[in-house]
Amino acid sequence: MSVHLPAGLELRGATSADLPGAAALLAERGDPADAVDVGLVAADQGMDSIGVVLEGDRVVATATLLEETLHVAGTAVPAGQVELVATDTAYEGRGLASALMAWAHTRSAQRGDLLQLMIGIPYFYRRFGYEYVQPIPRWQQLTTAPPPPPDVDVRRATPGDLPELQRLQDRAQAQVDLRLPHSSACWRWLLVHDATEVWVAHRDGRPVGMVRTLPPSGGAAAAELAADDDQAALALLAHAAGPCSEPLKVQHRHGLAAAVVAQLAEATEPAEWYYGRVPDLPALLHHLTPVLCERLRDAGLPASQELLLSTYQQHWRLHLTESGVRVVAQGGAEQAPVSKGGSGIPPDAIASLVIGALGAAGLEQRLPDCLLGRQREALTALFPPLTADLLTFYLPV
Repeated sequence: MSVHLPAGLELRGATSADLPGAAALLAERGDPADAVDVGLVAADQGMDSIGVVLEGDRVVATATLLEETLHVAGTAVPAGQVELVATDTAYEGRGLASALMAWAHTRSAQRGDLLQLMIGIPYFYRRFGYEYVQPIPRWQQLTTAPPPPPDVDVRRATPGDLPELQRLQDRAQAQVDLRLPHSSACWRWLLVHDATEVWVAHRDGRPVGMVRTLPPSGGAAAAELAADDDQAALALLAHAAGPCSEPLKVQHRHGLAAAVVAQLAEATEPAEWYYGRVPDLPALLHHLTPVLCERLRDAGLPASQELLLSTYQQHWRLHLTESGVRVVAQGGAEQAPVSKGGSGIPPDAIASLVIGALGAAGLEQRLPDCLLGRQREALTALFPPLTADLLTFYLPV
């Protein structure tokens, strides 16, 4: 797909000839490691995962769409994540970021993604249909570096460790409602890129823990800590803190070992949030049918439901059964859904409704234009507050 933009610019999927230009631009506007990373994505996912804006043969803007799988209460949902976005300073203010986001969303839909997730600068991506859905775990300072346990060794991870690394992360994420594991491709990238380092704790030759850290030049930070026992977790923290002249920051997560939590100071910075976007609500609800029916049964409600949902700009009448979510009717603006027995959800709260930390009831308490009406019991059962553990290629630091 090629799009002609004003002033003779062209937007299209990248070719191998464009890759050096995209890498140079990312290194110039971001970090030198980004040039390595875009090459890793191209090699694993293909060049059509990278969008470029060209003036002649020169790359003046670029963005990359990563392939992800979000698990919602055990149901896998195909998702996209936009990363590695950059525009040449001389071409800023021309709407190139908007054009690239549109390209990414079109490409994401073509491959079957039902939502998008991303980390991004404050507010900017709300312009493209994103909203804040889940808090990013806060960073907490390690108060005292623990002594390394004598029976646990720590070394850099290797490709041979990947099955155990995945096992450790699956175990760490098991108790949350919403989880985003690293893809197989992402694990491979993490072991060779320069932006972070992956460390393994092992006892008697068997991996028993892992952690991601920034390189010494990047700052003292450790994330994605996952371990089979407290001693393995403490060994990883001791290793991460060892070469640092400044206090180590540790990213909290659900189920973090009590021995680790005891070493962390209280978080003082306000939480930042992950962005989410749901382009087609009925399609996502249809995909989540098993989850939705189970939630209704758990609440003692019939698994068959007729729902009227309005975003005030458009509305749907939906029939939910065990076999799926069917759109009975849909249309444009519906300003008074509650008077018709339905619910009003503002358009910038749709992703929060389905995968958010607040749930339907929390959104209604917070947003004056979120009105559940007579469907309140059903919607609060269908869309509860969700806990999350989302692993992304880049650490949210």
